[in-house]
Amino acid sequence: MPNTASQSVQPAPGAAPTATAVGGLGVDVTVLGGPTVVLDIAGLRLLTDPTFDPPGEYVVGKRSLVKTAPAAWAPGHVGRVAAVLLSHDQHPDNLDRGGRSFLASAPLVLTTPAAAGRLGASAVALAPWASTVLTRPDGGALRVTTVPARHGPAGTEHLTGEVTGFVLTADDAPTIYVSGDNASLDLVRAIAKRFDRIDIAVLFAGGAKTALLGDAHLTLSSAMAARATQLLGRPRVVAVHTDGWAHFTESAATLPAAFAAAGVVDMLVPTMPGVTVRL
Repeated sequence: MPNTASQSVQPAPGAAPTATAVGGLGVDVTVLGGPTVVLDIAGLRLLTDPTFDPPGEYVVGKRSLVKTAPAAWAPGHVGRVAAVLLSHDQHPDNLDRGGRSFLASAPLVLTTPAAAGRLGASAVALAPWASTVLTRPDGGALRVTTVPARHGPAGTEHLTGEVTGFVLTADDAPTIYVSGDNASLDLVRAIAKRFDRIDIAVLFAGGAKTALLGDAHLTLSSAMAARATQLLGRPRVVAVHTDGWAHFTESAATLPAAFAAAGVVDMLVPTMPGVTVRL
């Protein structure tokens, strides 16, 4: 498995000041919009699914996806990262033109075998349940394990393509689950059984739908995200990929009611684009 050179976290130029939401876990989370999140953990900066284009329309086969809001930070504000966690490369709402440009300077991109084959360069293919270790500035290790994700109902994988999620673990740091574009609660249940605990869950939760699969969800709905929170043992939840694209059928505004109905509203972390939340 590759072992990256350590990358110390540097403050992002022009970034908003840190807002302390929940103490004790030692992780900074900055939601930039769509699926793009900066994670600062154990002295390392990671970035999920980079999307930096301005609003616009993308033609994907016989359908189009419309981006309605820009990212909260420009790529230069993110700075150098230890790795990019890329759930998949085949859809522009998870990797757009600006995101692809960002990958060109990233030292390591962890992603699916299919995406790594298309991207080349610094992209490393990891099959489900495989892992690699990132070297921390203090000499410790942060393990990144790829976990299964399904971008729609069972049996539609040939239409939606290969997707992955991630779990980050270290002996002295919280365990973080990044769902990627997953619409399967069965897979969430399987992931929960594999790990002793999940402390923070970054859930892609906009209830995405497109003409490709009609009324089927391509990502978690608000109610499904609340159920995932129960299955994962009530971690702190950062909900992303809820706003900024026209094919999302739900939004950040629909989350609190769904989480309250499931008895987990206290686990939902309030976020604002571009504002760093310390967990």
